[in-house]
Amino acid sequence: MSPSALFLIGLGLSSLLMAAVWWVAMHIRNAGIVDIAWALGFAPLALFYRIFGDGEPVRQNLITLMVIIWSVRLGAHLWKRVMGHHPEEDSRYRELRRAVAGHENFFFFWFFQAQALLLSVLSIPILLSNFDPRVQLGFSDVLGCAVWLVAIAGESLADRQLATFKALAANKGKVCSVGLWRYSRHPNYFFEWLIWVAFFLFAFPSPWGWTTLFAPVLMLFFLLRVTGIPYTEQQSLRSRGDAYREYQKTTSPFVPWFPKA
Repeated sequence: MSPSALFLIGLGLSSLLMAAVWWVAMHIRNAGIVDIAWALGFAPLALFYRIFGDGEPVRQNLITLMVIIWSVRLGAHLWKRVMGHHPEEDSRYRELRRAVAGHENFFFFWFFQAQALLLSVLSIPILLSNFDPRVQLGFSDVLGCAVWLVAIAGESLADRQLATFKALAANKGKVCSVGLWRYSRHPNYFFEWLIWVAFFLFAFPSPWGWTTLFAPVLMLFFLLRVTGIPYTEQQSLRSRGDAYREYQKTTSPFVPWFPKA
């Protein structure tokens, strides 16, 4: 089966998945579960590409394992965050629900379908990696694995440090500036972006693999300009005020770096 055919089938499967998730979300009135489904959706797509791709098996197994570990870890993390506050809906989706009052079901159906499209498009590096015929791993493959190891470890550590900080009652209303959060206001987003850099590096030697540069570029755009840092910073300023403004003055917004005096 050709990569283009697999992509179209994968897109159809992603669309069906998000349609089912939309149905559940409308019944429980919590659109935040789309975040969980989006993260977890990469794991079955990776397995699908592994089964029907005709690339070198060792490379196929390696990229599939990398994607599944990342996907399941992120999905489990988002499950705890979203369902830990259920039935309260994330403020992003409450604002959207108010903005489209009277047309919520229609709006969210197509919003969820847009997530299905994004899921499928961002899975292209994984798809092309499963059609790489090279027998031996090259420099780009090894570098991709190394970057992935750093990224998955950094993202897991950042999430754990933030959860530990928030779990202490004495820290309520305070800004987390410990561990990795001392060097970046959003270390979790930085290491999430590195995941996509790793997938690009791994896919790069594949036929047409160079085109997958769009994946880390698109993810960087979303994190820096759309749903990542802008929304999180606004929310932090509302809840922590001057303490967070001081944190902004001294701490790198994205790439971990030494704090300013």
